[in-house]
Amino acid sequence: MKIKSQRDFWSGLMFIGVGLAFAWGATSYSFGSSARPGPGYFPFGLGILMALLGAIVLFKALTIESDGGDPVGAFAWKPLIIIVGSMVLFGLLLPRLGMFIALPLLVFTSALAGDEFHPVEALVNAVIITAFSWLVFIYGLNLTIPLTPWFMGN
Repeated sequence: MKIKSQRDFWSGLMFIGVGLAFAWGATSYSFGSSARPGPGYFPFGLGILMALLGAIVLFKALTIESDGGDPVGAFAWKPLIIIVGSMVLFGLLLPRLGMFIALPLLVFTSALAGDEFHPVEALVNAVIITAFSWLVFIYGLNLTIPLTPWFMGN
């Protein structure tokens, strides 16, 4: 069988792999029932849905011809390292500095991964995302996420 689109082939495989990994990881949680879903219900369904979408993309890659085989370009290492590093930094700083500092730092450091960095746009994004996160997670869901640094007391 000939691969007719390299991009779709590899992205389909990636979606299938990530989806199955999420579905498999969700099996360690309680599923509950359809009326009262448990913590494993949503991630399992989402993982299966992602794997199915990956299978559709993979099928398309093997059946529908694309111009020049749609080759995969060079791997963008710099943005990958910056984004993953930003998320790790956020995970380490959130319990210590709180959401009001860690989340804007995440937005700013992630914005550095792009080809064009605009500090004003990053600042506006940081304010909107932090306000929306506070609204959803603290006010709406009443989660106990630290908002300010540990030395200021929460």
